[in-house]
Amino acid sequence: MIRAKLWFRCAVMHDPVCPAVVQPALIGWEAKQRRVDLTIERAFNGEELVRRMKGWVTVDPYRVIDIVKQFGRLKVLDDRELVIELETQENLQALQKALRDAFGNEINAELIPKTSVS
Repeated sequence: MIRAKLWFRCAVMHDPVCPAVVQPALIGWEAKQRRVDLTIERAFNGEELVRRMKGWVTVDPYRVIDIVKQFGRLKVLDDRELVIELETQENLQALQKALRDAFGNEINAELIPKTSVS
């Protein structure tokens, strides 16, 4: 299993950016007949986080999700960091090519090196 970081191109500044969850979603209810004082915090999954980038990045997030799913899966690590999990280095290379073919230099997947624990 290897992991890669997905770098989008910011639609405003044109810098490479990767979305990160700063705070989980806080969900509550509006009741018609009474007050409901219940809220739940829920973190986004990888696909939800990418979908929320629509309009903020220069590519179509839905197309990105479709391409990534062919080679790996989007995941949010530690409720914060967006990564792609892939089975092999070959899958990463195929994903990088598919993203390049679809979007040019507007997005790329970068291998996250494994760190050794001393």
